[in-house]
Amino acid sequence: MSNTSYSFKENSHVIVNQGGEKKVMKKILSVALSTAMAFSMFASVAFGADAKLTPEQQFNALKEAGIVSGFPDGLSHLERTLTRAELAKIIVNSLSLEPVDATSYNDKNYANHWGRPYIEAATQAGILNGKDAVKKLFDPNGAVTVQELAKVLVTALKLEVPADANNTASAWAKGYVAAAVNAGYLADGINYQAQATRSQAVVAAYAIYEAAQVPTVKSYKVLDSKNVEFTLSNGEVVKVTLEKELVAGKNEVKFTHNGHEYNESVEYTVTEATKVESVSADNLKEIKVVFDGKVDKETAENEANYKLNRVIEDAVLSEDGKTVVLTLAKEFKSEGNNLENQKETKLTVDGVKSSDKSKTIKQEVTFTPVDVTTPSVKEVVGLGTKAYKVVFSEPVDRADVVKSSNYKVDGKAITAFIDYVDSKTVVVNTELELGTHKLVVSDVQDFSGLKVVPLETEFTVAEDKEAPSIVSATGGDFTKVTIKFNEPVKSIGKVYNTVSSKGSKTPISWTKGSDEITVEFDKANALSLGENNIVIEGVTDYSNNSATREVKVSPTPDAERPEVKGASEEANASGNSVVTIEFNENVASNAGATANFTFRDKDGKVVVGKGLDANGHPIVAGTVDGKKVKFTLAGRLDNGDYTIDITGVQDTAYVPNTILPTSVGFSVNKTATFEAKKFWVEVQTGTSAKRDVYFYVTFSRPVATEGNGSALTAAKYNYSTDNGVTYKALPTDSTVELITPETVKITVPYTADHAIIGGANKLRVSLIADKDGSYAYENNAYIGEIAVTSAHVVGATDVKALDKNTVEVKFDGKLVNIDAREFGVKSTVTSDVYDVSLAGYKYDGNDTIATFKVSKDLAYGVGTATLDAHFISRTAGTNTQAPTANTQDVFGFKVDTTATSPIKDGIKPVIVEVDGKKFTVAAGAGTNVYVATLTFSENVVVAANSSVFTVTVNGADATNISYTQSAPNQVQVTFTSPIALTSGSYVGIALSDSNEGAKVIKDNAGNAVAGVTVYEVQ
Repeated sequence: MSNTSYSFKENSHVIVNQGGEKKVMKKILSVALSTAMAFSMFASVAFGADAKLTPEQQFNALKEAGIVSGFPDGLSHLERTLTRAELAKIIVNSLSLEPVDATSYNDKNYANHWGRPYIEAATQAGILNGKDAVKKLFDPNGAVTVQELAKVLVTALKLEVPADANNTASAWAKGYVAAAVNAGYLADGINYQAQATRSQAVVAAYAIYEAAQVPTVKSYKVLDSKNVEFTLSNGEVVKVTLEKELVAGKNEVKFTHNGHEYNESVEYTVTEATKVESVSADNLKEIKVVFDGKVDKETAENEANYKLNRVIEDAVLSEDGKTVVLTLAKEFKSEGNNLENQKETKLTVDGVKSSDKSKTIKQEVTFTPVDVTTPSVKEVVGLGTKAYKVVFSEPVDRADVVKSSNYKVDGKAITAFIDYVDSKTVVVNTELELGTHKLVVSDVQDFSGLKVVPLETEFTVAEDKEAPSIVSATGGDFTKVTIKFNEPVKSIGKVYNTVSSKGSKTPISWTKGSDEITVEFDKANALSLGENNIVIEGVTDYSNNSATREVKVSPTPDAERPEVKGASEEANASGNSVVTIEFNENVASNAGATANFTFRDKDGKVVVGKGLDANGHPIVAGTVDGKKVKFTLAGRLDNGDYTIDITGVQDTAYVPNTILPTSVGFSVNKTATFEAKKFWVEVQTGTSAKRDVYFYVTFSRPVATEGNGSALTAAKYNYSTDNGVTYKALPTDSTVELITPETVKITVPYTADHAIIGGANKLRVSLIADKDGSYAYENNAYIGEIAVTSAHVVGATDVKALDKNTVEVKFDGKLVNIDAREFGVKSTVTSDVYDVSLAGYKYDGNDTIATFKVSKDLAYGVGTATLDAHFISRTAGTNTQAPTANTQDVFGFKVDTTATSPIKDGIKPVIVEVDGKKFTVAAGAGTNVYVATLTFSENVVVAANSSVFTVTVNGADATNISYTQSAPNQVQVTFTSPIALTSGSYVGIALSDSNEGAKVIKDNAGNAVAGVTVYEVQ
């Protein structure tokens, strides 16, 4: 139990009254004096709309409370005007102030005036003051005007007074009246210079009286761990948002409402899960996830809702309803996929729902596995005279646990065949006599290498003549049934629904030696709504007792709609974007229908091109793999953020559920693939017999230097000297250091024992993460093999022309200096070499992208895949311009001086003028039909049946637009004009921006014409 104190955030409470919202006024002065004064200034119209009582009823209530009194005739006379002394008395009585015996004013007969004690009390409280401060006159019998009340109200509440107020009040009062009207305290358009009435005073006094009452807390309701609703005795509901979450048990909650402080004890009982409470692992195969309340079994046992840098094989919800045990895949220790002992690990829970499904939990938790306990035999159960079951305290390595030599019964070795049921359970098949036996298990180890202590465990063997019987059976969504037996099952025959012709799918989901089977049926053999008779033939135990069992099962229809969990993008081997959308459950085989998915950019515009049609739908249907739908596009999407609108996707339920229209985002980062980029070796020079060898490995992104994914562990690097046929570990005295955020240096002391390492020609890298924790492997596979080079060389890997005198060059290294004098462009037609100048550069991961301006236009072979020009180095040979090689990377290595790179054509065709016109227009066939001819800077290829043109005439849209290629570098656009063209007609032709992606009009090298709008006057 906890008794923690909580406070609420300022301005965090919302007050709701029965029947709607109630405006609550701020308290300015102690004991709410200013607010009370403000209330007293309200015109009756300000309160009339929300008042439960009429002014006359309010008067009677105040009279009973002793705040006001009637006239001698017994009437209230609310229609009469209000004097300043009467106002003072009402204020004092409403606030229960004590009258003061003093004389602060010099009015005639003031000392004997009946209202003097009330005026003095209101003056000392700072609520009222005199009319003439110099002469000290109060004017107790003077009338109070509405605009005077407005001034007191605005001053007390510190309302903002507008400078440009325009109303019928006196000049000095216009701002005060406007402020009161804007705040809703005075009606607009009334006579503000008129005298205030007793009716207004009564309404105000009643509001003061009501506000002065201090309501108590009648009850409370805990909404969640951060929000509590308190119901007050006056019916108000106050929602309090806490700065600190409630804990289970009693909590002290403090809050302030209407100037009153409350301190309440709140009992917090968690029943529905709201968060992950803890994550732990006391062995290296199982992770215990504890929630703060009960969770939904289906989502809690969906292993896809847990993300770990390991493969999770199973998720099981415990009987308490809030603890989930995750079991990692792989049965053998040698296969890896185990947790690392005492190494911090991150688990992401995403998609588990509370038991009432009102909340979906998404949380990232770090934990440290600690396995210091040796495994033990937890239980041994005799299964008749032919087998016994052994249960261990924790998961153990299959390689050891299935060896019969590790088991001795009554001190003797046994001959046995062992069924591996799961990571903690085996069934040992061997002949046993009736009676008590002692089992000793040895040399069985857990996944941290700790071996079981060979202690004796007694078990009893009894004769078993009964076949397995059914303990329970549950039906899934018409096509699935789970059946539990009272003992382990050795074999099972046919399973069918009522009649043998309605058999289940084979094989049945079952592990030999388990006591539970899961049976699936095709839709044609599905369960009917209501009770079904499931028949299981040939249920056999380890004593070879066999029987046919039957059980009544009713299905549990799946009524949950599928939901999207996320989306991601990566490039495949061909450089195309592969976009994967993941759902929370298996989806139907037709879920990848293109119409179900619409791709949009960060601005909400549909994405066209690169495998997406004019509506942003993928052109090729996606492939469905369980919970995932994958689309392989035609090309790589540009860097940036994208959104996919999803509709129509259904799950695999017997009666399919359809997803609600939703959207999911993903990002494209063309440097996002984390990989090893380069591997080179240097052998220290000198005459000594022992020289160090240095290996350098450069990754595509900065690497982790601590934790499980650290790149500074020598054991994560293996080398091959036979071109990848065999690999071996680096020598144990090797060291790894970080020399740039992306590059590590491996130092191998050069001795006779491993002199051959200098000739290694491949490197294999495993289990390394980038600085954000993303691993460069999946499922413990190595990153890949990288061929070694004898020296580090920086070269131009991709060169393309952006326009006729601009070349973009990608260098495979992070350059820190670029000397443009060392490069040039050489014509393959004339052999002339042209100078270049550096226009700018940027980094793309570990690569450098530099832009050069060429001194002469690249006018050769435009429209082919490669221009008739090469990008060359000029630091050697007859083309030398620079005296030395100054261009180098962060390691001081120079750019390759011998390489030449063909220049790819990246120049987009553009519309060119002919005889001073951007296009010409001629009459076509038909009324108001015209043909415009566009000429491009090079030959183009025009795709059929795609409309990317719009035409306007004098601003009005043309219709019936079509186009054809009339010459290798010309396109004719035919359109129907809304009017006949005459001299001075203004014609505009627009080529849509979508053409860049759709490539309806492009050159022979595949460069699309950019979106453009051109105009001509006829």
